[in-house]
Amino acid sequence: MKNIVLKKTFFQRPTLEAAEDLLGKFLVKKTEQGEVAVMITEVEAYDGPKDKASHASCGLTDRNAIMFGEGGYFYVYLCYGMYEMLNIVTGQKNYPAAILLRGAEILGEEEKRLNGPGKLTKFLNINRAVNKKLADKITGLWFEDRGVKISPKYIERTSRIGVAYAGPIWLKKKYRFVLTKLE
Repeated sequence: MKNIVLKKTFFQRPTLEAAEDLLGKFLVKKTEQGEVAVMITEVEAYDGPKDKASHASCGLTDRNAIMFGEGGYFYVYLCYGMYEMLNIVTGQKNYPAAILLRGAEILGEEEKRLNGPGKLTKFLNINRAVNKKLADKITGLWFEDRGVKISPKYIERTSRIGVAYAGPIWLKKKYRFVLTKLE
């Protein structure tokens, strides 16, 4: 199968649906040495203005403005003053939602799991310069479907990590998707 670049339309749909479908897709970065690709194995969804764990729950700010735009653009922010967090905006304009990329796997000779959003961005050398850019080959960072088929039985839905501040209702939402096994 030919690698298919995911277009904006993949992300311009309900966040939870896009989040689950992102598992098994590849995040690809163009570098001076060529392309580096990792398979997405873990994501978290942040869905709308009422989601108390979302940056958008307090309204529009300079920091989160990209979340209020149309899906298909990157939202990158600094966490704890040291970790760049890579998100892809989802849904339609004026409905703030995004998917945090929490984990990936490097496939090939040296298989390695990048378990954590900071490890992922560090490995790919992603920083806030990517913020507000379209996920596309033109910008040098994009997503591809490389034909990996994921069985629903290998997708685990759990609560999100590190969102206790959002209160018990939002803490318990099963908005985290983890790929547990490849077929």
